[in-house]
Amino acid sequence: MITMKKTKVILHKDYQISPVDPRVFGGFLEHMGRAVYEGVYDPQSAHADADGFRTDVLEAMKPLGYTAMRYPGGNFASGYHWMDGIGPKAKRPTVRDLAWQSLEPNQVGTDEFAKLSRQMGWTPMMTVNLGTGTPEEARNWVEYCNAPTGTLYANLRAENGSPEPYDLKLWCLGNEMDGPWQLGHVPADQYAIRAQQAAKLMKDVDPTLELVACGSCAPDLPTYMDWDRTVLEYVGSYAEYISLHRYVGNWKGDTADFLAVTNSIDQQIEEMDAVCRFVQARNRSKKRHYLCFDEWNIWYRARKAEHMNGRGTFAPHLIEEEYNLEDALVVAGFFNSFIRHADVLKIANIAQIVNVIAPMLTRGDDLLLQTIYYPFVIYSQRRAGISLQPVVEGPGYESPSYGYVNEIDTSAILGDGVLHVFLVNRNLKESALVEVQHPGGQLTGVTSAEIISGTHPDERNTFEQPNRVTSQPFQAVSVRDGAAQLEIPPLSVVAVSFTCA
Repeated sequence: MITMKKTKVILHKDYQISPVDPRVFGGFLEHMGRAVYEGVYDPQSAHADADGFRTDVLEAMKPLGYTAMRYPGGNFASGYHWMDGIGPKAKRPTVRDLAWQSLEPNQVGTDEFAKLSRQMGWTPMMTVNLGTGTPEEARNWVEYCNAPTGTLYANLRAENGSPEPYDLKLWCLGNEMDGPWQLGHVPADQYAIRAQQAAKLMKDVDPTLELVACGSCAPDLPTYMDWDRTVLEYVGSYAEYISLHRYVGNWKGDTADFLAVTNSIDQQIEEMDAVCRFVQARNRSKKRHYLCFDEWNIWYRARKAEHMNGRGTFAPHLIEEEYNLEDALVVAGFFNSFIRHADVLKIANIAQIVNVIAPMLTRGDDLLLQTIYYPFVIYSQRRAGISLQPVVEGPGYESPSYGYVNEIDTSAILGDGVLHVFLVNRNLKESALVEVQHPGGQLTGVTSAEIISGTHPDERNTFEQPNRVTSQPFQAVSVRDGAAQLEIPPLSVVAVSFTCA
């Protein structure tokens, strides 16, 4: 195997960015395609529990350690009226969802999601309808979820079996309202008024809410940045966060170029943060807005019109991507970028969690873990601590789309007596010799090390061959004289937990 020039990764103990917010490892469950029905919920499945949720799917999600779980959309949220999804299931209406042109039976709604979140240890992240809904509808939903009994909607929650408030604190003020495809899309100044009205009413019910305003959902929209400035200036202190979304793909069929997309992810985060800082200065405000990357993933194969139109059917197969090894490395790249920006990025949600552009797929009662499942696990299980600023010295290459990148993409989290280091070798053919130095401290040993690798960037898992790309123990690491030496195969991501002093 060919080995390229050595890369040195310097992780100074005192060059700390910020604690990594665990909510960066969030998920997204939308009423779209087979995400809810035939995904997490399938009463007809042999794996269904007493509430109709699939135990095999839920068990497979546990190693991912999802934190903030966004619900019920997505584009779906802009046509969703939450009262359709409460009360006796037999009396809930079946409605036509216009976002995805599908039938929605409302068999899963607020109460079912709140119960599932409690069971799974998720932080519910509710998206109110600011497309076809009203600020008052959003306010009523907060009362239903969070108010003690004694008023109309809180009493209704009790009648539906939950006398105690759900105490849901994280709410999104609509979804992708800058997108012309969105139900109820309006210009930024009109959305800002609608969002401010909703935010005030919602916080009048529960002042402890954290709210996410709709930011630009794609860098290539003509309103990018202008939208965000307008919204933040008007909504002001009513919102704690502004959202950003990003879906990437290997449109050119060029793996090396695709793996360099991390430059663009870094740029998007830094540009959005620049808007937040500008608005804070412009408003002369002590309050600073943080970033919520509440939709991100690889999505490009199933992105034609026919992939997004349910044609009036129930649980249609919509945007179901089959992921490969290079996609897994890009997911690792997203996490590296998130960790490196821990001072400004506080929430992130992979879109989505099952079937719809997701780490897992169902087929009848069978379940497949896709390649992108595994990087999420090895990062999420090492997420506790403070992000360190990495300095990388070593070979790199020029990407036609994204500019110069190092062959090794990296991030690191310093915990209590442990240093978690994440390394992606973007080289297609050569192994990487990597030295990890820890000035201000020293590495003393290895507690765990895992690798995700393969023989070809298009290698993928299938129902017939489900274990072609998985995480495996990583052996090619040693520690001596306070530093670590690693040999990382091409097209690989490695996660190592070092003991340190």
